[in-house]
Amino acid sequence: MTSLQWVGLIGFVGVLAIAIKNISLSGLSKDRHQQHLVFGSAATLFTLWMLRVGIYDDLYVHVMGLSALTLMLGFRYAIITGALALLGATAAGYSSWQSFGIQGLLGIVLPIGLTYLIFMLAFHRISRHLFVYIFICAFFPGALTAAVKTFALGGYFYLDGIYQWDIIVDNYLLLIPLLVFPEAFFNGLAITMLVIYQPSWVYTFHDKFYLDK
Repeated sequence: MTSLQWVGLIGFVGVLAIAIKNISLSGLSKDRHQQHLVFGSAATLFTLWMLRVGIYDDLYVHVMGLSALTLMLGFRYAIITGALALLGATAAGYSSWQSFGIQGLLGIVLPIGLTYLIFMLAFHRISRHLFVYIFICAFFPGALTAAVKTFALGGYFYLDGIYQWDIIVDNYLLLIPLLVFPEAFFNGLAITMLVIYQPSWVYTFHDKFYLDK
């Protein structure tokens, strides 16, 4: 493993440990509803991430679904769920075990953290409305996190000497304009369906804030 891979692994494990420390494992073991949300979401992410396209190893693109996951489960459970999905996907050949930490830090923690930051800013700074929740907290972060994650991983592949910059640009970064709208649409649609049909599944959504005006 390279020094950057070690830094990624230590950082990802550290964030994951903090997330696990701040949830009640005994409560989770007794809460069937939360278990179904966590493991069902992990299985959904696994499926989405394995439906990928790309020419070079690791320079794959796919729908992430992490903005919807963050709004659905909250920051801590989203990190844990994303880690479970990444563990299964890595075992299935999604990426090498050496890059597990980097994929976790840049591909999971970064998008989830950015989504939750945008949600918190919108919650406290913008008028709370259903359309604000869907477009500002789900649609927009979906597009932004797709671009940021791709740039971040592209930078890692270059700094670690895995690929030359022109290969990264031509086969990875140039795909960003094609990624942002599908990612935004998927996350916005997923959250719209959830708040309409299963609002109890969405941790960050409450009728009293967004509907009871």
